[in-house]
Amino acid sequence: MKEKIVEKANDMFLSFGFKSVTMDDLASEMGISKKTIYAHFQNKTKLVEATTHHLFCKINDGINAILGESLDPIEELYAIKTFVMHHLKNEKTAPLHQLEKYYPKIHQGLKSKQFEVFQDCVVDNLKRGIDKGVFRKNIDIEFISRIYFIGTNGIKDKNMFPDQIFPVAKLMDDYLEYHILGITTEKGRTILNNLIKE
Repeated sequence: MKEKIVEKANDMFLSFGFKSVTMDDLASEMGISKKTIYAHFQNKTKLVEATTHHLFCKINDGINAILGESLDPIEELYAIKTFVMHHLKNEKTAPLHQLEKYYPKIHQGLKSKQFEVFQDCVVDNLKRGIDKGVFRKNIDIEFISRIYFIGTNGIKDKNMFPDQIFPVAKLMDDYLEYHILGITTEKGRTILNNLIKE
C-alpha cells in the first residue's frame, strides 16, 4: 500500500503541484481513508519527501539504462532529455515552484542529488564526445558541465521564460541544441542536424 500511495501522490503532485494536492484529495482519489495514508506517512512533508526520492530514483535508473546503451554522445543527450521530460510530465513548473516555496529543505536536497548525478553523467558524455571527435578537444569540461546544469534549471524560471512565449518542450529542445552547438565539431554538427531533421 505504501508504494501505491507514493505512486499516486507522485502522479498528482506532478500534475497539480505539491501544495495544491491535499491529503484529502489523495485519499479521495485512491478510495482510501486519510488514516490509511497517515499509517504510512506521519505527515504531508514525509509523503512529499518519499515521493521526490521515489521520482529521483526512477529517473536515475532510467538515465543509467540509457547510458548502458552506449549511444553516440549527442544521441544520448536527446534520449535522456526525452526520458526526463516524459517522467516529469513535460517539466510543468508549478510543482517545482511549489516544492521550492513550501518545502525548501526537500527542494535543496533534491537539487544537490540532481547535481551529483547530472555532473557525473555530463562529464562522462563530454569526455566520450571528445574521444569520438564530435565535441571539440579544447572545451573546459568542468565549466561546460556546470554551466549546462545551471542553464537547465535557469530555463525553468517562468518570469524569464513565460509559457505563452516559450512552450516547455520547444524551450528544452532549443536549450539542448544551443548547448551542443557550442561544443561540437563538424562531425558532431552533422549528427545534430540529422537528429533535428528527425
